[in-house]
Amino acid sequence: MQTQITKGMIHVYGHASAEPELVAKTFNGVFTQEVHSDSDLAIFAINPSAGVDQETIDLWTELDEFQIPRLVVVTHLEKQEADFDDAVMIANRVFSPMATPFLVLHDEHGLPVALISLADLSIIDYSTTPPTTRMSDPEHQTLVQEFRDEYLELLQSSGEQAFPAGLLFPAIPLWIEKGIGVDIVKRYIEELN
Repeated sequence: MQTQITKGMIHVYGHASAEPELVAKTFNGVFTQEVHSDSDLAIFAINPSAGVDQETIDLWTELDEFQIPRLVVVTHLEKQEADFDDAVMIANRVFSPMATPFLVLHDEHGLPVALISLADLSIIDYSTTPPTTRMSDPEHQTLVQEFRDEYLELLQSSGEQAFPAGLLFPAIPLWIEKGIGVDIVKRYIEELN
């Protein structure tokens, strides 16, 4: 099922290695390599193995003057050369400071299977059909506590409307074929309606 913003457009940016066209198709957006000031949301797709090219960095910078809501989706989570955390570090350096509302949990083979929410410490398990949500174990909570503290502090200092106002930039893990993160991106899109 595709998602759309009823009042406007979603524009998707990114290097071909991050498959921005697939991201655009998934969220009923338009892939482009030009800044559109009439966007209601700009999604930047990045592949942690490839990094971020200068053209994509320049597009992000150009959008700064319009304060358009933006989020980053990190694709190719199944590749093990780099991971979500690496991609967020890159985005922090070349875009703006990112908010990471979710972290990736992996199975015994190192593949992403779940996301843990830093807001409430719940786990969305995408290895089940449909995905299931449960409370995290105490071990998980201990492992993510420092990240959670940073995230909650950022939310508190930014304010409730920071994302729709184009002032807070979430980074979301996304593996479209497995559904990982698709629901999360849709929630952010719904915030704009």
